[in-house]
Amino acid sequence: MKSLDVITIGRAGVDLYGTQVGGRLEDMGSFDKYIGGSPTNMACGTARLGLRSALITRVGDEHMGRFIREQLVREGVDVRGVRTDPARLTALVILGIRDQQQFPLIFYRENCADMALCEDDIDEDFIASARAVVATGTHLSHVNTEAAVVKALNLARRYGAQTALDIDYRPNLWGVAGHGAGESRFVASEAVTAKLQSTLHLFDLIVGTEEEFHIAGGTTDTLAALRAVRAVSGATLVCKRGPMGAVAFTGAIPDSLDAGESGPGFPIEVFNVLGAGDGFMSGLLKGWLDGESWPTALTYANACGALAVSRHGCTPAYPSWEELAFFLARGVVRPDLRNDPDLEQVHWATNRKGDWSTMRVFAFDHRAQLEEMPGATAEKIGAFKALCLAAALQVAGAAPGHGILCDGRLGREALYRAEGTGLWIGRPAELPGSRPLALEPELGPDLGGLRQWPKDQVVKLLVFAHPDDDAGLWEAQAAVVQRLFASCRTQGLEFLLEVIPSKVGPVDDDSTARVIQRFYDLGVYPDWWKLEPFKTEVAWQQAVAAIERNDPRTRGIVVLGLDAPEDALAASFALAARQPLVKGFAVGRTIFGDACRAWMSGAMSDEDAVAEMAERYARLCAVWDAARAAAQARG
Repeated sequence: MKSLDVITIGRAGVDLYGTQVGGRLEDMGSFDKYIGGSPTNMACGTARLGLRSALITRVGDEHMGRFIREQLVREGVDVRGVRTDPARLTALVILGIRDQQQFPLIFYRENCADMALCEDDIDEDFIASARAVVATGTHLSHVNTEAAVVKALNLARRYGAQTALDIDYRPNLWGVAGHGAGESRFVASEAVTAKLQSTLHLFDLIVGTEEEFHIAGGTTDTLAALRAVRAVSGATLVCKRGPMGAVAFTGAIPDSLDAGESGPGFPIEVFNVLGAGDGFMSGLLKGWLDGESWPTALTYANACGALAVSRHGCTPAYPSWEELAFFLARGVVRPDLRNDPDLEQVHWATNRKGDWSTMRVFAFDHRAQLEEMPGATAEKIGAFKALCLAAALQVAGAAPGHGILCDGRLGREALYRAEGTGLWIGRPAELPGSRPLALEPELGPDLGGLRQWPKDQVVKLLVFAHPDDDAGLWEAQAAVVQRLFASCRTQGLEFLLEVIPSKVGPVDDDSTARVIQRFYDLGVYPDWWKLEPFKTEVAWQQAVAAIERNDPRTRGIVVLGLDAPEDALAASFALAARQPLVKGFAVGRTIFGDACRAWMSGAMSDEDAVAEMAERYARLCAVWDAARAAAQARG
């Protein structure tokens, strides 16, 4: 059995998408950064749909090249075929959404890394491991890249793999249109037609828009162009027709495009056509490689294309397999899909990155408790938090499943140092002890401060909420939670909601479950819940049930410590670990409390403080791991 389903070959770049919509590219004030390039998009799109995908390309030996490589890994794409080019820069594309018909873009690809792809980059064993190899038109435009693609295609055929071409015609990348014509999709060129036709016999599947078949066939009569392609290739031809869907031709070209095999289209609002073809191709490849009929494969393709044109960006817009199934089963509820809350929740929840099935979190996001400690100053607190981070890193090493909670006001330097270490990072947003809930001033009155947070940081919000809170207090706190949750989604940040009813009123086994339900009723879907250690299994069962019936795709729960001694935490961990939805703990003062008091008073050195905290953190990690293992052994 082959280890890969599909390898794509060709462009890899960074897309800088204008954040503003409806203006000229000249007037864009900010940009969102995504990976891009048709083969790169398709590798990610097919991986999201469950295929084992890989990419062959080159990236620069710089920040953008590393970004592409790291993002591909996050998407589940095999990067063994991604070479690092020490002499060339990674390609960039600047794009914008002007209106529903205009999508200006500028390619920065002069001597870029991916256009240095050559035959030596094609590994025979790697190609032999795949069921299919997919090329795109741009890499047939230069003699060196063409040689690499042709070598890969010939190897694929030798080893029984299927081959596909996305014509992906960009006139300016073939040198037949100027730099300012990045949006142009068709300029006639006999040279381009001849070059394409010299390779079409190598493919089992050829996909393009009507304009792309025009360049491949050498005529602007679509049926005549398809027949010209058929004359040199026995491939299945799939012609994309925009809002009219797409049609597949496996044999002779009939007298009408409507006579081809087709799948249903979807009546949706077009927001952004850029990258839609790569989404379409991802869905088509999924159906093709799964052995589905062409109508079914085209249904997948049309649906993926519809989802792509409804969102900002290319790869970020593509659906997971679970999302595609949800969309096909439920259908279109509103044409502006990006504003469909149920669909967007599935999209968000099924495309989050990172495996956090185990969570051992050292929490030192405390602010008020440290500020009140004898001898504490803002500078000393910041220095101590850096020691906390050192202890966390010492315990974590290279092992997965460790994290920290740290604030940006007193712990800024520790936050900076934590980035890129592999730790899960949570960051508090609430003003300590506030009830009604208030937020840290760093967020700003419009929550615009979240734009400055790194995308891998999780926004943590502690709210002292109780099911018996009076209406005025509940509404005031709920409004803050709703605003912050909405802003997190806008900024692409995960959200952790911590609730501690026992701090503000008497509780029973369903108190926390009732609070959880009330937040879901408001349309708040936290990625994470942070809950206090319950004393009964019933309380845990009710809290978990409240979460799972509202959001079966949540990341999970972490249990907090409330400054409990280690033996008490061990007992609470044993109870919590029986619930699979509880992924671990987030504990602070039990780990750092004694060391902090001694260090602040000058009675403990930096080294001894790190050693003591590392020892306590490691013991708690072991306690949690043992509790989970015992719970799993119980079944």
